[in-house]
Order: sequence, then structure tokens, then C-alpha cells
Amino acid sequence: MTDAAAQSPAAVKSRSFPRVKGGTVVMTLYLLFLMLPIYWLLSMSLKTNAEILGGFSLWPRDLTFANYITILTDEAWYMGYVNSMIYVVMNTVISLAVALPAAYAFSRYNFLGDKHLFFWLLTNRMAPPAVFALPFFQLYSSIGLFDTHIAVALAHCLFNVPLAVWILEGFMRGVPKEIDETAYIDGYSFGHFFVKIFMPLIASGIGVAAFFCFMFSWVELLLSRTLTSVEAKPIAATMTRTVGAAGVDWGVLAAAGVLTIVPGALVIYFVRNYIAKGFALGRV
Repeated sequence: MTDAAAQSPAAVKSRSFPRVKGGTVVMTLYLLFLMLPIYWLLSMSLKTNAEILGGFSLWPRDLTFANYITILTDEAWYMGYVNSMIYVVMNTVISLAVALPAAYAFSRYNFLGDKHLFFWLLTNRMAPPAVFALPFFQLYSSIGLFDTHIAVALAHCLFNVPLAVWILEGFMRGVPKEIDETAYIDGYSFGHFFVKIFMPLIASGIGVAAFFCFMFSWVELLLSRTLTSVEAKPIAATMTRTVGAAGVDWGVLAAAGVLTIVPGALVIYFVRNYIAKGFALGRV
């Protein structure tokens, strides 16, 4: 190729404007589509109600943090986050404590009806929470657990324990049984072997299960709203009761939505590698 051809307008143009791959364009548009609602929520949280209802604007014209100050100083708001964190952490701990031995039994032993029992556990996860709302409400009201954190935590075990068992059972099947037999030969008790040797081998599975238990309990609304009234009312229920004499306080509601996203985003950040491994194992 001659120097004149190399410096032709077409060659110069191809070097100046590299071809953009179609996949890059599609991914960029997809990310913009996903981030648009989050940006709009953040933008609304920094506006006054008058600006939100006054017209269309891509960004806050009169930037204000009053909505966040309201949430952080009003007990009716910030206690909703405290209550949610209490029962979510309780549920995650209880679900993992129950699911770990159950998943070990399903992965290591064959017993009568094991496959049917495993399927029954999964059907509890498939059932809508509305099916169990009334029985839980009547039961907890009778025994004095209504409007307590433990009531919501135990109710959420209904769908989180089967999910945790299913995820952990897949991870445990990936650990060779010879490790168990070697530990028994070396004189380890089952408890010592399970805590000191086996659990570190499935640490990624425990992280994935804890993540999903946390997220499903955090976003669940029907049971948490039905089983609480004042003392243990979560933020999800508080956000549904923002209508006053002046109408809906859209700015405060948007700020509450932004703060509700933060715990989930932090959990995703810390267990992101575990989630990727869960996808690789085919259990997530």
C-alpha cells in the first residue's frame, strides 16, 4: 500500500473514528435503562414537594437535604430501619442455623422420602406469602408474639429456610465425602469437624445463602406489615403510610427509598464474589 493510499480520507476516518461494537451499544443502553429509575428516585429525594409536583426537571433546581434530615430525625422513620435490620438479621441467623444441618443431611444421606421432603420444602418457597398471612396473624396474636421482631423473623423462615437448604445442598455436594470419612478416622467429633473443617470449605455457599436470606427478608412487605403495628413496624410498612392531610410527601418517600437501597447494595458489594461462584455451581 502506497503512502498516498495510507493517508487517504477513508483511512484517516477509520483511524479517527473506531468502529463501536453492537454489544457495547446494547449494554450501554441496558445499563442506562436500569439506572434511570434509581437516578430519578435520587433526584426526587433532593427536591421539594412543590418542585416535584410543579413540573418536569431532569435535576433538582433547588437542592435540598430536608427530606433526609426528616428521616434521620423523626423516630417514626428511622425506627423503621432499625426494626427492619433487627428482624432481618435474626431471620438470616435462624435460617442458616436450621439450613446448614438440613442441607448436610440431604447431601450426605439417603433416607425414606428424602426427595419428597426436599420438594415439599421448595413448595413452601413457591407459595405466595398471602396464603400464610392470616394463619400467622391468628397464631401470633394468640400466643402474644404479635408486633414483635421475632414474629416477623420466624415468619420469613417459611420461605428463606427452603431457599438456604437448596443453595447449601448444592455447595455441599461439591465437597467429596472422603473428607468426612477422613475426619472421623482422625478422631474428630461431628461438631468439631462440621465447624472447623466443613464450614470453611463451603464458606462461599454460606455467603450466598446469607445474601439471599437477607435480601428476601428485607424486601418482603405483606407478612412484615400484617404481623406488626407499632413496636416492630419495618420501613417497608412505614413507606406505605405517608399520606397525610396535605397529600403524599413525595420527597420524603423518595429519600426513604434511596436509604432502603443502601443496605442491599452494601451486602451485594461484600458477597459479589460468592454470588458469582453460586452461579458457576448452578444453584443461584
